[in-house]
Amino acid sequence: MTIKLYGAGMSTCTTRVLACLHETDAEFELVPVNLLNSERKQPGCLAKNPFGQIPALEDGDLTLFGRAMSTYVAEKFKSELLRTQNTKGGALVKTWMEVESQQFSPAVSPIFYQYYIVPMQGGSPTQTIIDDNSEKLSKALDVYEKKQSSSKYLAGDFYSLADLHHLSLIYYLMKTRSAKLIKERPHSRHGGKIFLQGLLPRIWLPV
Repeated sequence: MTIKLYGAGMSTCTTRVLACLHETDAEFELVPVNLLNSERKQPGCLAKNPFGQIPALEDGDLTLFGRAMSTYVAEKFKSELLRTQNTKGGALVKTWMEVESQQFSPAVSPIFYQYYIVPMQGGSPTQTIIDDNSEKLSKALDVYEKKQSSSKYLAGDFYSLADLHHLSLIYYLMKTRSAKLIKERPHSRHGGKIFLQGLLPRIWLPV
């Protein structure tokens, strides 16, 4: 049975799961959800994600939301992304997946929102929000810089779900003035280059 992913191409949360689906060569159908008319708040979408957010994933009688979606896809189709056969490697993958969700994403998401979503809604970006979160991101990237000075990827010398989880936000960040935060750090810049040149040609993302 084909997996169904309910989401929107502009949503970085949706593209995070799309990246994983493409990386694992899973068969799936993207079911578009209109963000501009609050379709995600309608009963049909709330039945899949009760928090009124996207995306949501259906695989037969299983419905998931949040980062559990990409973890599930990796476990089902390409477990090496999680290093499940290696206790140490698997623990490092989980560590950097948590860093992404707790440190990286909370800093980058507001920047993404100001640069992309606010103009779509007819507004102008609030520079103080960009600056405040750029400061948070800068502190997080200092940690990434140190890590990437000693290993090719976040969990070691192997590509994992931890790296993939950063893809969608880095993709958009590199198209903004805030890209300088990565470009000014040689090892983070190298990591960003790996994400953009290594995986992007193999997946679908809106341009």
